[in-house]
Amino acid sequence: MLVPRAGGGTGRSPPALAALSQVLRLGRSRRDGVVFPLQKLERYLAPGTDTAPFHLFQPGLAALQRAEAFFRSGPHHLIDYVSSAVRMDHAPPLALPEVCFIGRSNVGKSSLIRALFSLSPEVEVRVSKTPGHTKKINFFKVGKYFTLVDMPGYGYRAPQDFVEMVEDYLQERHNLKRTFLLVDGVVGLQKTDHTAVEMLEEFGIPYVMVLTKIDRASRGLLLKNVLEIQEFVKGKTQGCFPQLFLVSSLEFSGVHLLRCFVAHVTGNLPAVEDS
Repeated sequence: MLVPRAGGGTGRSPPALAALSQVLRLGRSRRDGVVFPLQKLERYLAPGTDTAPFHLFQPGLAALQRAEAFFRSGPHHLIDYVSSAVRMDHAPPLALPEVCFIGRSNVGKSSLIRALFSLSPEVEVRVSKTPGHTKKINFFKVGKYFTLVDMPGYGYRAPQDFVEMVEDYLQERHNLKRTFLLVDGVVGLQKTDHTAVEMLEEFGIPYVMVLTKIDRASRGLLLKNVLEIQEFVKGKTQGCFPQLFLVSSLEFSGVHLLRCFVAHVTGNLPAVEDS
């Protein structure tokens, strides 16, 4: 959860590689791996593997730079916690395009939100040490451009009314542009993730899968999970964007690309040029 610190400012510098300008100082191989971690895996795939879904969203440098500006707060562009809700009648009114992040408890959702907003020193991201601790829907306004929504984690210690809460949100938020379904990159799709997919498919909600914690997975394990999920998406889903997004909130791999995708699906980067 993001909470503004009293008095503004945290007194901390952004972490290494949080800004695209820092990534661009790296050698080409490492730089490409940070920005496009999924494509970095291609060289290890067997000949004949379908890699078309690896390149569906491949923005150029200019688009990545424009996207970063949405996640960097300033005097005329504030990133604010708006409110929390346990029922939809407590949710803020529909106004801006919206994206939500959903996933199993302890999948790294709060850590990813912290990474996305790491360039905004006046907000503090609190990462719960207790799985399933977040039991509210938290809304964050990103300037005048979009709202980012942090959903409660499902699975371990999830609140009993989680399903009802999430179903109401998904069906009633007509400004919802994309749901980001987070999956642990080490363990891959779990039974609870399949339940979430079924719910999104039933409601006709467009969504994308994001593999978290990729820095903790060996290359072989990550390849296995990527290919299994890619096959699942191709054969079992209708509303899922075919390209997976791989992220490491610790190393910032994939974070810059995900920022760009969020800006794109909320209508703030309507034309994203290819590299």
